[in-house]
Amino acid sequence: MAAYVCTRFCISKSRDSIRFFQRRYRVKTKWAATRPKFPATELALHNFDTSYSILLREQWPSVRVAMLCEQKYGALINGFSSAPNVITELEAQGCEDFITIDCTRNEVHQSSLDSTNSHRDSVEMEPAALQPSISSDIKCLVFPKGDISRFKPAGSGILGYYLLDAASVLPVLALDVQAGHTVLDLCAAPGGKTLALLQTHSVSCLWANDLSGSRTARLRRTLQSYLPKEFLDENKIHVTSMDGRQLGMTEEKSFDRVLVDVPCTTDRHSAMVEENNIFKRSRTKERQKLPLLQTQLLLAGIQATRQGGNIVYSTCSLSQLQNECVVQQAINLAQQELGITVQVQDLRWFAQRFSGTFHFAPQLSVGELALPHLCANFGPIYMCKLERMN
Repeated sequence: MAAYVCTRFCISKSRDSIRFFQRRYRVKTKWAATRPKFPATELALHNFDTSYSILLREQWPSVRVAMLCEQKYGALINGFSSAPNVITELEAQGCEDFITIDCTRNEVHQSSLDSTNSHRDSVEMEPAALQPSISSDIKCLVFPKGDISRFKPAGSGILGYYLLDAASVLPVLALDVQAGHTVLDLCAAPGGKTLALLQTHSVSCLWANDLSGSRTARLRRTLQSYLPKEFLDENKIHVTSMDGRQLGMTEEKSFDRVLVDVPCTTDRHSAMVEENNIFKRSRTKERQKLPLLQTQLLLAGIQATRQGGNIVYSTCSLSQLQNECVVQQAINLAQQELGITVQVQDLRWFAQRFSGTFHFAPQLSVGELALPHLCANFGPIYMCKLERMN
């Protein structure tokens, strides 16, 4: 540690003379007071500039600007609410259900491509007949592109809609929950995706888990605000606060669908908000261990899925290390250590279907990534769909 020398002159008296000599004191620098302090948001942006400028190249400047601007939200309509005219009132404000609009737009586009026998689509995209359906029961209303209007509070009682990043609904849509399915939401809090799963009205049993006790309490409050008491009493929802990495062994081959929405660097939050920022120096080790934790959680989700069942892995990060690398590592480990074969499902058709609302990154090795964009400032949301083959 750096130090400086403080010199003082002291007097020594003897019988015949007076002498002066130097006395040296070593003084420690107080680093806490003198070392420059960098906000966690600045550290996050420096990290992003270093890595994402290489990953996204010419797209990074526009994505960076969008992440530092006000985020757009969507209103996930709560089908369990008795609040009247919720959709009508939102549509009167200029909102539209992106799921319905984009699916209709895609059908028109697909029919025109079929009539012209597009070679590109016949080679690269699944035919419309083979593409999975999109749940018509999930409705999420957004303001049009370029409109940054804010939603009003949802009111009181059983609330009519839940405000969230509209891109957060995409992993739930990709999971393709069908009637009678059992579903595991491995990292469920604060509960937006859990509510979206329930809007399908297809789930026979939903297990919503989160490691954090405080976050699980928040999840419970969310469910109580949006679901009737009699629905909660039917025991269709099982809420726990456990280490999700253990559920792979204790609940092996138990679920038809598993959503693995893992803890991540939450890039938009990290770039904008100091509170609870994972780029704080005190959380460096926690941040460095994220890819390992994410891989372990995805492996647990794969174990908990039945043969033929689907898993969707998702983050709210642009990081390749937390996205594609985690998926590829988990697939390899599942095969080598657990003897489980997992196949990546092609979601290019899915990204094309919702390209009218969201801006997707091109040419990912696996999965799809919704990028923040000034005209459609949602995300980032990464998702990859897997199927357990054995």
